[in-house]
Amino acid sequence: MVSEEQLDQFRVSGVTVRVVRDEMEVNDVHGIVVAWDESSVVIRRPNRRVVKLNRIYSYAPASEARAKPFDDA
Repeated sequence: MVSEEQLDQFRVSGVTVRVVRDEMEVNDVHGIVVAWDESSVVIRRPNRRVVKLNRIYSYAPASEARAKPFDDA
């Protein structure tokens, strides 16, 4: 699960993040972190739509290589 500090760093810097939800790269969500609570994160996608995702997914800057899903689980 992504930490409060990581989410705050993503939000303040405005960096585009990649959310890896499963093995298929086409299902990744790209966008900026807008808000979060104990169980979910709100991401604004490039088309300005927002999505609410669970915090158990892998969150990393989009500029980094894609991580395998659930490596730390």
